[in-house]
Amino acid sequence: MPSAMTAEIAAAAARLVVEEGMEYGPAKRRAARGLGRHSMRPVDLPGNDEVEDEVRSYLALFCADTQPAELAALRDVARQWMSRLAEFRPHLTGAVWRGTATRLSSVHLQLYCDDSKQAELALIDLRIPYEVGSLPGPRGEPVDVLSVATPSPALGETVTVHLSVLDHDDLRGALKPDARGRSQRGDLAALQALLDG
Repeated sequence: MPSAMTAEIAAAAARLVVEEGMEYGPAKRRAARGLGRHSMRPVDLPGNDEVEDEVRSYLALFCADTQPAELAALRDVARQWMSRLAEFRPHLTGAVWRGTATRLSSVHLQLYCDDSKQAELALIDLRIPYEVGSLPGPRGEPVDVLSVATPSPALGETVTVHLSVLDHDDLRGALKPDARGRSQRGDLAALQALLDG
């Protein structure tokens, strides 16, 4: 059971996630600092599940009239990119998949490639400008993240799509449910089912 302090940090982090579009890790650290906890170890911060529960509560309380349409618009952006990059077995993950995204959220797609350079070459062929970054991958090693900006007519603004380039073999363990039995990601058919639902 979370302590009163971790619950307070989770609630403060959830506000940052929703109001500023922050990712969970930085939001938890900033929330802890904002509550005067400058030297908390990562293990003492609330878990992502706790923050996500608080995000859902915050959305239901303060964003119920706007968030569903914003989420639908972001899922449509994801669908377009997943269709465009279908050869790389794209899977949607993050807030857009989990249903907690707002217009400030980015779209996170994971591409499972036979060759890590294939996705980059595809963007070059399509003449799509992108930036290259990296994140820790499923095996702890850094993986390339290709970030593109794409318009969302429904939102009337540009959305950032992050494409994490993973090894095809990583797909095997990717579809295991989390501790609560929920999927962490879904393919185009799974996303289409959410859009149709």
